[in-house]
Amino acid sequence: MAKTYTNAEIAAVLEKIADLLETQNANPFRVRAYRDGARTIREADKPVAEAVRQDKLESLTELPNIGSGIAAVISEYVTSGKSNLLADLEAQVSPETVLAQVPGMGKKLAQRTVEQLHVQTLEELEEAAHDGRLAEVEGFGARRVEGIQTALSGMLSRSARSKQQSRIAKPKKSVSAPADRPSVELLLSVDAEYRKRAQAGDLHKIAPRRFNPNNEAWLPLLNLKRDGWEFTALYSNTAQAHQLGKTDDWVVIYYERDGKERQHTVVTETKGTLKGKRVVRGREAENLQYYQEKRAS
Repeated sequence: MAKTYTNAEIAAVLEKIADLLETQNANPFRVRAYRDGARTIREADKPVAEAVRQDKLESLTELPNIGSGIAAVISEYVTSGKSNLLADLEAQVSPETVLAQVPGMGKKLAQRTVEQLHVQTLEELEEAAHDGRLAEVEGFGARRVEGIQTALSGMLSRSARSKQQSRIAKPKKSVSAPADRPSVELLLSVDAEYRKRAQAGDLHKIAPRRFNPNNEAWLPLLNLKRDGWEFTALYSNTAQAHQLGKTDDWVVIYYERDGKERQHTVVTETKGTLKGKRVVRGREAENLQYYQEKRAS
């Protein structure tokens, strides 16, 4: 007989997801959504698992703070006894671990790629493999790069691969931001406003759980809407940022539109033609074009 999960057990799963998201410096809105959802489930008058077993998920989304995403997490847990999202978060996968899963990479090359190219995802790795940046990293000859391209073509979904190829297939004189991402100019303007207001001390500060043993509210948080996008900006609270002393330089910007959320990190470039400039990681060609046009204007 299948186990019957109580509201308290389901709420505990949502709360654990919220805790892990927070330690990984996730969007505060997403963290709060899972905490609010957990509270709703814990305080619900009727057993939530019963609605799942009766295939009445619409009754879940009718509850306060329960959207379709959280309802899906609840349904998966009630029916299978596990949550893939929770499992992924518990693994605390670093960018190096993500890249190392690609055949031909290995841990050392993955770490070197992250450090030199600031690549964070498989999609960004594929872009670097095609635009020539990966070949400039020590240890990547032509055959290895070709092997990485082939491996990634099988690992990435067809839709993600098509979208990526549309950006990297042919070099263009003018580089435009994809429709699903804000322009580099817009991201840099959000970065500039965040750092200016953070330095002035007029932003609300939160107390991150990670790397904060005294529970000090030190991390400034900016929320704003601009050009149809919703932005959340805050200094990076990652292990790498702390190790390199970049917690007052690297700015993580989350952006959302039409229910889709992504993120970019803005840093001060330390080498090359843009040394000393603020740049958006993973958007090298657009960064270069932005500053070229700025100089020409």
